[in-house]
Amino acid sequence: MAVPRVLFWHRRDLRLADNLGIHKAVGISPAVTGVYVLDPALINPPEFLPPTAPARLWFLTESLVELQQRWLAIGSRLLILEGDPLEVVPQLAKRIDAESVVWNKDVEPYSRERDRQVARSLQADGRKVLVGWDQLLVAPESLKTSTGNPYRVYGPFFRNWRNKVQANRPATVDAPAGLIDLSSDLIPARDPLTAIRHNHGFQGAEICPCRPGEAAALEQLTNFGNNAMSDYELNRNLPGTDATSHLSAALSAGTLSPRQAWCVAQLARSRICNHQQHMAIGVWEQELGWREFYQQSLFHFPQLADGPYREQWSRFPWKNNADWFSIWKEGQTGVPIVDAAMRQLNQSGWMHNRCRMIVASFLVKDLICDWRWGERAFMEMEVDGDLASNNGGWQWSTSSGMDPKPLRIFNPVTQAAKFDAQGDYIRRWLPELKHVNTKDLLTGEIGALERHGYPQPLVDHKKQQALFRTLYSTIRS
Repeated sequence: MAVPRVLFWHRRDLRLADNLGIHKAVGISPAVTGVYVLDPALINPPEFLPPTAPARLWFLTESLVELQQRWLAIGSRLLILEGDPLEVVPQLAKRIDAESVVWNKDVEPYSRERDRQVARSLQADGRKVLVGWDQLLVAPESLKTSTGNPYRVYGPFFRNWRNKVQANRPATVDAPAGLIDLSSDLIPARDPLTAIRHNHGFQGAEICPCRPGEAAALEQLTNFGNNAMSDYELNRNLPGTDATSHLSAALSAGTLSPRQAWCVAQLARSRICNHQQHMAIGVWEQELGWREFYQQSLFHFPQLADGPYREQWSRFPWKNNADWFSIWKEGQTGVPIVDAAMRQLNQSGWMHNRCRMIVASFLVKDLICDWRWGERAFMEMEVDGDLASNNGGWQWSTSSGMDPKPLRIFNPVTQAAKFDAQGDYIRRWLPELKHVNTKDLLTGEIGALERHGYPQPLVDHKKQQALFRTLYSTIRS
């Protein structure tokens, strides 16, 4: 009797270990084949979809190269195909005579609609479709307020979310082994991955702190759990210190699962007895909670992808100076902490989270530029660009999102003095200012002879803050 063939469709789960969809597929049959579809709508997106950064293409293609090797090592293979998944997945399932097709769910509006259409096509052809959650610790359908509504505020969300996670006691599952491959006549001849791998255009691979592939993600997670996690609360806001996990891209692309991240945090807890270190691990768990809050918010409120959560912000009279926006993107505003952060993003594809808040506040509340411009710019550059997290972060910084605080404005000078007190971060990314004394470096009040071509501040923070507040008063009603 022939063993039934199962097709597993990879998307944002580029790993074999602790992949709940693969675990489900292998439970049906050992004859499992993997596929990843290079969707033109995501590789070169139309205007209505977020752009794909060269850094993200680099991370994706390198992760796929490793994943193909891992599939071969367990006895089967990962096919890389190019085209519209609405056509490619059903055609492949038919070609290999897959009895079932399995994938992990996504929260993004485009992906959800795509998946519904693919499922209908497969089912119309008589194939079974099995889907489930893998990228979240708690399924969004199971986490509601006492009135049965989705959460709109992080605090109560986190308390309920954490209780559910602890009650579920997440555990990881091993990668499969001993799978059965396709016969050679069913294997497509062309692999389009090579062309994209050598044409992504990203120049910062050597300095990007996010490393592609499942093996690198697990190594980074283990190192973080053994070292910096226990001091996370103390050092996480210091961009000049290597104190964060650098796992944002791995969690977004799925080279790492949230269960693996949570389990390493619990292992770290079991090894310490210091209250401060326990608190530090708790703060990192809160960051996992923030990630899921934004993911679940987008799931329940897909309109977030198109505009502000708070309706009055659609009436805000943005100035939208295109020249100022370009200067901000290039890191030439004359405000050192802002410019250092933007140059870090431009060169490495990644930016420290504290700095993301600083540059977002500066663009929106100093330059009075629409937050959606900044949201899109980040997606054009970030290695860890994630629609839900990026949108949530920008709406938090703008004060247009699910945040009970009505208005939050960061003073870049105060932020620099508090979180880069010795100017180490600024000096690293603004080497032309290495010689400037720390006080002037933090304030940006640098003498003409010391500037070495570095620009004067683009705007006066106090004046722009006052202007922003005046404009904000027009929408409060």
